[in-house]
Amino acid sequence: MDTTAIPRVSVVKYLNTAPLIWGMLKGHQQGKYGLDFTTPAKCADDLRRHEVAVGIIPSIEYQRMDRLCILPVCSIASKGIVKSVLLLSKMPIEQVRTVALDNSSRTSAALVQVLLQKFYSRPISVESSDPEPQRMLQRADAALLIGDPALKFESGTLQVYDLAAEWRKFTGLPFVFAVWAGHEKADLKSFSADFEASRDYGLQHIDDIAREYAPKLGLTPEAVDVYLRENIDYSLDEENCKGLQLFYRLAHEIGIIQGAKELHFA
Repeated sequence: MDTTAIPRVSVVKYLNTAPLIWGMLKGHQQGKYGLDFTTPAKCADDLRRHEVAVGIIPSIEYQRMDRLCILPVCSIASKGIVKSVLLLSKMPIEQVRTVALDNSSRTSAALVQVLLQKFYSRPISVESSDPEPQRMLQRADAALLIGDPALKFESGTLQVYDLAAEWRKFTGLPFVFAVWAGHEKADLKSFSADFEASRDYGLQHIDDIAREYAPKLGLTPEAVDVYLRENIDYSLDEENCKGLQLFYRLAHEIGIIQGAKELHFA
C-alpha cells in the first residue's frame, strides 16, 4: 500500500479512546489510517492546521472551528459517572474560587466553568496548568485532572467531584467529551463506515483491551473492563446530542464560545 495515500488521524492517547481505534490497530481497518497519538488539545490543533484528515477532538472545539463536520454514531461520552474527569478540591465545591485547569483539556475545562458558574453560582477565576495535582493545588482551591492520570489518582484528604456525574445531576443528560470530526471538504462520508466498524470491533474486544492496557496503567484488568463498559459511552445517540447541544448553549451564555451552531454531520 502506498503510505503517502493513507489518511492521517489524530487520536487521544488515553485509555478511553482505545475501543474507537481497536479495529484500526487490530481489525479489518488496520493499515488504512495513520494514527497520531497525542493529547485532546493537540488533536484539535492538528485538525485546525489541516495536518490530519480526522481527529477525535474535544467537543467544545467543534464550536471554535469553521466548516467542520462530525462523523455520526461515535463519540466519547458518559451517561453517568465517568471516573476520568475529576475536580480535585481542598474544600466543598460550593466554596471554590480558583481552579487550575489541566492544559491537555479543552472540553473538560469548559465543563468546569459551566458547572461552577451556571449551577453553583461561583464567580471563579481559572488558570491553565500542567497536570500535576500537587502543584496545581498549591496555587488554586481546586484542580481539573483528566484522562489516565485521573483514573489512577488517589484522592487522600481531597474532595473529589466526578464532572460527568455533576452534569447529569443538574441536567439529567449525558455528557459528550469528544467527537470524531473533519473539515467539510474532506471525503468524510467514506471514512464513517470504517470508524463505526472500528468502534464496534473494539467493543467486541474489551477483554483484550483490558488485558493489554491494565499493566501499562497500573490497574487491574477488571477495573479497566468496568471503566470501558460502564463509565464510557461510545455512541452519539439522540440523548447524547441533546446533552451536547445544552452544553454548547450554556458555554455560550458564560462567554466560553462565541456561538452555539447546530451539529453538522458528515
